[in-house]
Amino acid sequence: MDDREIMQRIGQLVDEEHELLELGEQQMGLPQPERERLRALQVEVDRLWDLLRQRRARRHAGVDPDGARLRSAAIVEGYKQ
Repeated sequence: MDDREIMQRIGQLVDEEHELLELGEQQMGLPQPERERLRALQVEVDRLWDLLRQRRARRHAGVDPDGARLRSAAIVEGYKQ
């Protein structure tokens, strides 16, 4: 997946996230399956941003960006901010 494809996928996931958030506002909350989907979307977006940052760092260091790998949710969500 190249940078453009990663950004497109992030955009798709964010669009779906916004739809769920709007639905939650209209319904005064989301049922459990939708809350779980919302959380899964947020995690996947984080993983894709991490991949994009890896690719950019590799490119900046003069290394092939295609060597970057999508990291697990456990790793990405465990980062300290």
